Amino acid sequence: MKTIRENWILVLISLMVVVLGISMFSGDEDETLVGQSLTVDTLDHWVAPSLLLDRELQGPERELVVYGSQLVAHTDQYFGPGGSINAITNGMNCQNCHLDAGRKAWGNNYGAVASTYPKFRERSGAVETISKRVNDCFERSLNGQALDTNSHEMQAIVAYIKWLGKDVPKGEKPAGSGISDLPYLDRAASPENGKIVFQNKCLSCHGANGEGQLDENGRYVYPPLWGPHSYNNGAGLFRLSRFAGYVMDNMPFKQATHDAPNLSNEEAWDVAAFVNSQPRPSRDLSHDWPDISKKPIDHPFGPYTDDFSEQQHKYGPYKPIVAARKAMKGKQEELKGKTASK
Repeated sequence: MKTIRENWILVLISLMVVVLGISMFSGDEDETLVGQSLTVDTLDHWVAPSLLLDRELQGPERELVVYGSQLVAHTDQYFGPGGSINAITNGMNCQNCHLDAGRKAWGNNYGAVASTYPKFRERSGAVETISKRVNDCFERSLNGQALDTNSHEMQAIVAYIKWLGKDVPKGEKPAGSGISDLPYLDRAASPENGKIVFQNKCLSCHGANGEGQLDENGRYVYPPLWGPHSYNNGAGLFRLSRFAGYVMDNMPFKQATHDAPNLSNEEAWDVAAFVNSQPRPSRDLSHDWPDISKKPIDHPFGPYTDDFSEQQHKYGPYKPIVAARKAMKGKQEELKGKTASK
């Protein structure tokens, strides 16, 4: 009995410590962000740090990181229609694409951003900073306007992203960061098949017309997947490979995981084809991909260095394009070898 009593005393003390810790840190911080990702599992994938456990982050630096997390989680409140700072976006939140405010493994997270930026990006043909990458999202995924890179809000978002990746060595991209690459189909992705997938597994959250769901305050609980308030044709998710990889690991929301997906590979590609065949805002992309040979396989807008159509680049089948590019690269390397030997 004495042993049982001593064990219960230890349990109660432990619970009191946890409650006290939560009360100390949750006052001015979003409770949905502070206490998440407490399970540490660094053996197979990236795990986001926890504001609750990070006792080294203090003072103004902590306040900036916390503010950045709120801007990512609740972007609409600050920059959506009627935003408290400026009305410059479509009303979506950054975390509609970067799940759990950029903290979720295989959820298009920010884990490898700090470790890989600044970096040269073929889409712009220039070296980009984290601020430039953030503004890409504001202009493309949020179909809005860029933030002033010197603004307090941009500095907060950058500070938050850097804090999330603080434990990732420079130059490394850990497993679980970004979006999964799915195997290509042997056929073109089918918008017709994807419509059936959408009706069965997506409609209840995103609406019959992809319009999303609003709460009583007019803020999105589930984001629009197409239409005037969704991402534009310059967003990363407009590429089928990015959308398919994203939904495979994460959708239906809170039902699928990387280890236990809800969709098949074909369903993921097909629903991506359906969603991205629907009308949405457009953006001038004429300055993207200045070196057209670097365009991704599934970039849906020409010109290209191959003879495949925009239709095939958008929906596939992609394997013939991959084979053609490999053959072209082989010929180029052979020609270089002959030139060098002369």
